[in-house]
Amino acid sequence: MYGNLPRAMSSQWLIRSERRRKKIQRKGKCASVFNGSEHLYDNLISYDLNSLQSKNSETSFPMAIPSSSPDWSVPSINSCRKPHKVIFTQTCKNLHFLPLPCFNIPVFHVNSSSCPSPIIEEESSTNSPVIPLDLRLEDTQHYPIPDHSDKLNDFLCGVLRDPKSEELAYEYYKKAKEKQEFRPERPMLKLLIRYLIQSEKWGLVLPVADDFKKYSVLPDSYTFSTLVSSCIRARKFIIVEGLLEISISDSKIAVLAFDSAMKGYNKLHMYGSTLSVHEKMKLAGIPLDSGCYFQTMKAHHKLGDAERVVEMFNEFESRKIDSKPMILSQIYKILCESLGRSGQVFEALEYFRDMKKKGILEDSSMYSSLICSLVNVREVKLAEELYKEAQEKRMLKDPETFLKLVLIYMEEGQMEKTVEIVKEMKGTAKLKVSDCIFCAVVNGFSKRRGFGAAVKVYEELKYDGCEPGQVTYASVINAYCRVGLYSKAEIVFFEMQAKGFDKCVVAYSSIISMYGKTGRPRDAMRLVAKMKLKGCQPNTWIYNSLVDMHGRAKDLRRVEKLWKEMKRRKVAPDKVTYTSIISAYSKSKEYEMCVRFFHEYRINGGVIDGAIAGIMVGVFSKISRIDELLKLLRDMKSEGAPIDERLYVSATNAMVAKELRGKVT
Repeated sequence: MYGNLPRAMSSQWLIRSERRRKKIQRKGKCASVFNGSEHLYDNLISYDLNSLQSKNSETSFPMAIPSSSPDWSVPSINSCRKPHKVIFTQTCKNLHFLPLPCFNIPVFHVNSSSCPSPIIEEESSTNSPVIPLDLRLEDTQHYPIPDHSDKLNDFLCGVLRDPKSEELAYEYYKKAKEKQEFRPERPMLKLLIRYLIQSEKWGLVLPVADDFKKYSVLPDSYTFSTLVSSCIRARKFIIVEGLLEISISDSKIAVLAFDSAMKGYNKLHMYGSTLSVHEKMKLAGIPLDSGCYFQTMKAHHKLGDAERVVEMFNEFESRKIDSKPMILSQIYKILCESLGRSGQVFEALEYFRDMKKKGILEDSSMYSSLICSLVNVREVKLAEELYKEAQEKRMLKDPETFLKLVLIYMEEGQMEKTVEIVKEMKGTAKLKVSDCIFCAVVNGFSKRRGFGAAVKVYEELKYDGCEPGQVTYASVINAYCRVGLYSKAEIVFFEMQAKGFDKCVVAYSSIISMYGKTGRPRDAMRLVAKMKLKGCQPNTWIYNSLVDMHGRAKDLRRVEKLWKEMKRRKVAPDKVTYTSIISAYSKSKEYEMCVRFFHEYRINGGVIDGAIAGIMVGVFSKISRIDELLKLLRDMKSEGAPIDERLYVSATNAMVAKELRGKVT
């Protein structure tokens, strides 16, 4: 090829070419494709050097189209009067048609034959003009792909393996398809599909998939199923339908593809789509494997169709498919859980025992599911037996199971067993006692044994290492306040805040109410101010406590401010609020304000009870509004509110004072 070149030039070029080849091979940069692209060096040498004659300064020009002649003409070299440097400018887009990330090609001079220096040399300190050669690839049509069909797949593989050239892979793939003898191979398709998934070029998936049918070649089953699942994650459901249709031609690939589709739809909770895929699989005559059965049963289970779950399980057993133990365990788990939720607990328990006889290993979730199902149908004894069996095998790892047992023992009144369950959870099972379980025990003792018992069990469990959370703290603070242990309630409240639970409205309400009962309105107002600073807004309970404590102190100015604040913050007053504010004005002998708030309460649909009726009977009696008093009594009678003896005596005395005894009916 280099016969017409001077001996010095051709020998040095070959030496440096070989050095570059070995250097690239040592770096491992796709040497196989490099060896298949030796025409690159021909292209580099065969630039039209006549264009250099008019260049007297450093310029940059794009890469030239390869010369049709394999040889250089000596006159064209000798015609260059001044030495020139040709610099290859490297960019991130250099030579995208090759799988080489970059080229470290040294600078060389093109000199006249009269120059004493060699043709190819290192950078010199001369001031000769430099011509940088930019190898940016703007259009792939300038650079032909290999002519041999057996090298096309290798060439495309090399392009796809290099992150800097893979962007042009699809363009080269289209050019390769123009050659009649081209036929894509599985390794190349695997790389192409990987590129489409990573670059999220979903619009190119279906055109590539059409080539599967055109060339009667499919990627391997793993690659195809990965493509299906990736399209589902990207919500490209139309593409998934097309891929499934194409996969039908190969049953082995189709099974994995349909399984991936059902698994993907189940993850997105698209259980109807899973069942649709199952129907297509049946219509296409593709036999289901154990994974497909599991995904279909899971979809039916999530949709609450236990009957179909059982049918699918019976079909699976009748086919006697060779399955992995893990899949078999999952299938039985779905079956038992589905039957348990539908109320067929004994059938689920029977399948569970049958599974154990077959040697299929059970897991903790199956025990949890069955125990919870037995608790739901109040089969406490069977639940206890299964609980002990699971405990011996150390397969109790679900906190929900312990919570279910605590709740059922609470309903049965077996409060001591709830404490045992919590201690076993922390000791044998080595699980953290959740705030929900701790709170359930404390509240259960409050309802069954009283607040004093709740305080004792709280202190016992905390001593054993149980950590209370926000809900448990709020419950036990209320219990301390109810039994009059105000100092302990305040200590627990401060402990709760120190742990970061400083936005619990229930706990604030209990402490503010406690401050009101102990005559500490200033402390209550300070706590409300701190509460607001933390971004926790007071609710109706808190305003009721504040209105009540200031009303008993006859601080009407503060009561009015609280009322206006409630209106401004749009906190709806309830019956307790109106009762407290009417009582406050009654104690201060502001009877007209009492009447005004009572009428407002009635207009807003408030129902009369004994507390508000007792206040208003006294108010109407003192301001001699007997007609309104009688109307109050009639309204109470029509609404079914009981009139006690004290209320009746008060009303009678008021009417006697006005000589209206005969009007009492």
